[in-house]
Amino acid sequence: MEQDWKKIKDYTNAIEAEIVKQMLEESGIPAIVLNKQDSSYLVFGKIELYVNQQDEEQALMLIDSTVEKED
Repeated sequence: MEQDWKKIKDYTNAIEAEIVKQMLEESGIPAIVLNKQDSSYLVFGKIELYVNQQDEEQALMLIDSTVEKED
């Protein structure tokens, strides 16, 4: 992976990670989901969400504001 990408969040649910990725991309923030879960047993491993370093702060603010709306 290129050096300017930074992991900002870990997930255990692939669907949740993809939804957040899509939300970030719709807001103009490129994002990558890296699934490190075992393919046989989906309880082992994490799903990692990456954004460019310069987008980290804005991405985290968007994620936090979305989580607050859901509660």
